[in-house]
Order: sequence, then C-alpha cells, then structure tokens
Amino acid sequence: MVANTNKAMFLNCVLTLCLLLTISMTEGRLLEVAITQGKRTLTCDSVFGAQERDNGITIKHSFNLCADFFFKINPNINCDKIFVGQWICVHGSLN
Repeated sequence: MVANTNKAMFLNCVLTLCLLLTISMTEGRLLEVAITQGKRTLTCDSVFGAQERDNGITIKHSFNLCADFFFKINPNINCDKIFVGQWICVHGSLN
C-alpha cells in the first residue's frame, strides 16, 4: 500500500512539474514577443519607386523577396493600392 502511495505521489509531482514547465515556456514566449515588438527598428537600405502596373507580387519577384520579409520591411504597405512613384523598401533589416 505504501508503495502505491509513493508511486502516486511521485506521479503527481512529475505532472505538476510538467505543468509548471509548460506554463513557464508559454509565458517566456509571450514575454519575448512583447519585448522584441517594442524595440525593433526598421532600417531601409534601398528603395524602389513603383511604376505603372507594379504590385506587391511583381515587386517581390523582381527583387527575389519572400512575402514575410517584404511585409516586415514594408509594414504599412497595401499591395492593392500601390501607386506610381510610391517608395517601397526592397533591402533592409530589423534591429
């Protein structure tokens, strides 16, 4: 009987530690997101002036940019409303 109680207690401790570890990891990720979002600054090293018939897809393909990076260096862009002469960042970094 004592052996079963010890096993149950050990199992409860392991499950509690797993739960606490999971919560800790989740909170850490949320904290990391909050910290990095507040301190990141965009540096644009090269821009492109949009021309007639340009859109987000054609510009991304012209400069070999993946969609995720394109939108990170152009956070306020609306690909449906790009106008002639609009400056679009095509080479930059987030610090």
